[in-house]
Amino acid sequence: MAVDRLLPTEEAADLIALTRDLADRELATRVASHEKEERYPDGLFALLGQAGLLGLPYPEEFGGGGQPYEVYLQVLEELASRWAAVAVATSVHTLACHPLTAYGTPEQRERWLPRMLAGELVGGYSLSEPQAGSDAAALNCKAEPVDGGYRITGTKAWITHGGKADFYALFARTAPGPHGVSCFLAPGRVEGLTFGPPEEKMGLNAVPTTAAYWDGALLERDRLIGAEGQGLPIAFSALDSGRLGIAACATGLAQAALDHAVAYANERTTFGRRIVDHQGLGFLLADMAAAVDSSRATYLDAARRRDLGRPFSRQASVAKLVATDAAMKVTTDAVQVLGGYGYTRDFPVERYMREAKIMQIFEGTNQIQRLVISRQFATR
Repeated sequence: MAVDRLLPTEEAADLIALTRDLADRELATRVASHEKEERYPDGLFALLGQAGLLGLPYPEEFGGGGQPYEVYLQVLEELASRWAAVAVATSVHTLACHPLTAYGTPEQRERWLPRMLAGELVGGYSLSEPQAGSDAAALNCKAEPVDGGYRITGTKAWITHGGKADFYALFARTAPGPHGVSCFLAPGRVEGLTFGPPEEKMGLNAVPTTAAYWDGALLERDRLIGAEGQGLPIAFSALDSGRLGIAACATGLAQAALDHAVAYANERTTFGRRIVDHQGLGFLLADMAAAVDSSRATYLDAARRRDLGRPFSRQASVAKLVATDAAMKVTTDAVQVLGGYGYTRDFPVERYMREAKIMQIFEGTNQIQRLVISRQFATR
């Protein structure tokens, strides 16, 4: 069912309507076959870019949509309710555009940003390494200064859109210690860069997740974003917003699971009654709806704080924690509502359940979110 959204402007309402129409036409009709066959949706991200959906929260002066974050996140939720992998990749692209937008020079922005925000160049975010996921300060991938630029050597891991993206926000070490990580806008194809095979995942299979192997690839000096050693502050400044993106994706996924469960409960009969009319089942659906609505309210609260220029780090962690835990519970309950049918691949709820699990893990595990939240209670 269509979510009754409280949007700040008529323009935002029109944008949501456009997104729903496009998602119903281009995402909902393709998701089942592409996910089953682990087939990449060629041309789809270019289509999203042409519709203006890949640069929504960025300023119009850079070619973005100039939309508040609360509107962008609701667009992301609409995409996720049809195809979670595409919504997650869209969120990652938005995350990958942040370093250049916030820390790039005017010349760098003019050179690359318009094509990135128009979706002509689709991005990936390359922070994690095999031994450095939650602990970003433990990065080992090296960026050695050489004549004309930097030589990159090392392995990166868990890259959404790995091998498919046109650029990567790459974080590599230019010096020892926590202040020795730098940020680069790396091209998606360069001599000395190769990718591993796609990870064999539980879900989100239509968009690959891979490792990247940098074997002395040379990046031009103007690929450095910000100053040397500024990489971790750049990465962390983007992650709060990225966590909101995942919260919105998780909410959309949970909404889809709820919608399927409600539709099934209204059609299936037992003991001469629709199963929705049995109080035990009706109460379960009520709890699922409360969890989805709470998730949406939580991420919108954080987004509105961001839009007002107020601190929102704790609220972003809360939103990511609440929404992804809720998605795991709601999708599991949707399988329960459908009974044996829910356990088969004839219905999408088993896929929703598999897709929900990763959302508790990436953009900082939910244990890390609890750590971020709890640290703000410590007195100085």
